[in-house]
Amino acid sequence: MKKVIYLLAGLFLSASAVQAQNNQMPKPGPAPTVNVGEPETFTLKNGLKVLVVENHKLPRVSYTLTIDNAPYAEGEKKGVSDMLSAMIGEGTKSISKEKFNEEIDFLGANIYFRASGASGSGLSKYSDRILELMADGALNPLFTQEEFDKQKAKIIEGLKSEEKDVKAVSSRVTNALAYGLKHPNGEYVTEKSINNVTLEDVKQNYHTYFVPGNAYLVIVGDVKFKNIKKKVSKLFSSWESGAAPSVSYSDPKDVQYTQVNFVDMPNAVQSEISVMNITNLKMTDKEYFAALLANQILGGGMVPTHRYAETSTWEILQLLHR
Repeated sequence: MKKVIYLLAGLFLSASAVQAQNNQMPKPGPAPTVNVGEPETFTLKNGLKVLVVENHKLPRVSYTLTIDNAPYAEGEKKGVSDMLSAMIGEGTKSISKEKFNEEIDFLGANIYFRASGASGSGLSKYSDRILELMADGALNPLFTQEEFDKQKAKIIEGLKSEEKDVKAVSSRVTNALAYGLKHPNGEYVTEKSINNVTLEDVKQNYHTYFVPGNAYLVIVGDVKFKNIKKKVSKLFSSWESGAAPSVSYSDPKDVQYTQVNFVDMPNAVQSEISVMNITNLKMTDKEYFAALLANQILGGGMVPTHRYAETSTWEILQLLHR
């Protein structure tokens, strides 16, 4: 009987010890070393800057085209860039939308387009074709009235679904109060403004702002610099040179005293509290990454306010190498 009691007591102590160990926070391991490859660069005659980082560890490649234009206000036609993002890549002058998407699926690739650039990724054995499709979609978009009407209806439907979304309403009101409705960060898309946009407006926006003067093509993965340079030159040299219009806006200032604003939404099932403090913090500022870390400690969800156009892709890469 004593042996049974001793055995049970031993099991209890062992379980207690294991539980105590499980309640202790594990010790952190060594911090991982981040190795950012030094890019090889070249610039096309039209102004497109190309950065290539060879990485042969995995048979994959990624392409990122970024048009680093300064933010601009769209005024009564707010939403024209949203329409451009929705329409670009939906077929090209040489391939239909259906065949374009079918080939992407066949390659197992990912290719996305937006008003400020494009991106593509996939297996390196298909790297040439992925870049060809991305270049074709970006430089030879097919803007049709049918696609325009379809995408416009989707955006309006999305706006209607956000009418009772307290987070969406809060974001709009916060930015409008902080920056003003005539500032790029303060204006927002409405059903009225999107109805002011025409197909010609979308085409004009594309030809005005989708230009290589301040564009960067970043290539990372299982590629050879010599080969990819020839491919990029062949595909992007025909991109007509140009630079987006230079615009500037006065920096908004914080209000002198704490200001509290309410938006009554009696049908909402939840509430949203937004605290705004304007700080013109750029990625090249020494405090930028410290602010990111501080935001995570505070609970995340907040990003330092900055104007990304003042920090180019090249400057960001240089910053990472410091």
